[in-house]
Amino acid sequence: MEVEQKLSVIIAGLRHYDYAQEICDMIESAAKIRGTGIAKREPLYIVQKIQEGKAIIAFDQEKVIGFCYIETWEHGKYVANSGLIVDPDYRAVGLAKMIKAKAFELSRKRYPEAKIFGLTTSLPVMKINSELGYRPVTFSELTTDDTFWKGCSGCVNYDILQRTNRKMCLCTGMLYDPNKKEKK
Repeated sequence: MEVEQKLSVIIAGLRHYDYAQEICDMIESAAKIRGTGIAKREPLYIVQKIQEGKAIIAFDQEKVIGFCYIETWEHGKYVANSGLIVDPDYRAVGLAKMIKAKAFELSRKRYPEAKIFGLTTSLPVMKINSELGYRPVTFSELTTDDTFWKGCSGCVNYDILQRTNRKMCLCTGMLYDPNKKEKK
């Protein structure tokens, strides 16, 4: 694919509400193709993230081509970057990295002391997270908030998470801790 398009990655605003269903459809379609690891979301949830100023959206001119949102847990002690989706026609051109970087920047700006984490089964996302300073961790290092873990219930692997009492799943937990300095 040629990257001559005008790609933009921005914080979603009120004018982006109409894309909520399309984003949900993208998430559902990717989950079906991959067969694992993407929890389903409803349009009202996507709209809520946009209203809160916690969503990143990517466009090629007027076409929505990617999305991610942030969510806080334990009174802002933890921030999750979740729901990363990229249109299949725009994969392998660096768009996911642009979206994740923008979500990371927004998370650090709004919650500078928070630990930022994510769950993923995607090797490219693990690579991007590593480049941003995340490290793989056990689930015990992530939030203990039951509401977060309930959000995994839309994933086909939720039964694994339940059977292991939230100790493991097919996802890899990754964490950025602003209080830990990276070894060079």
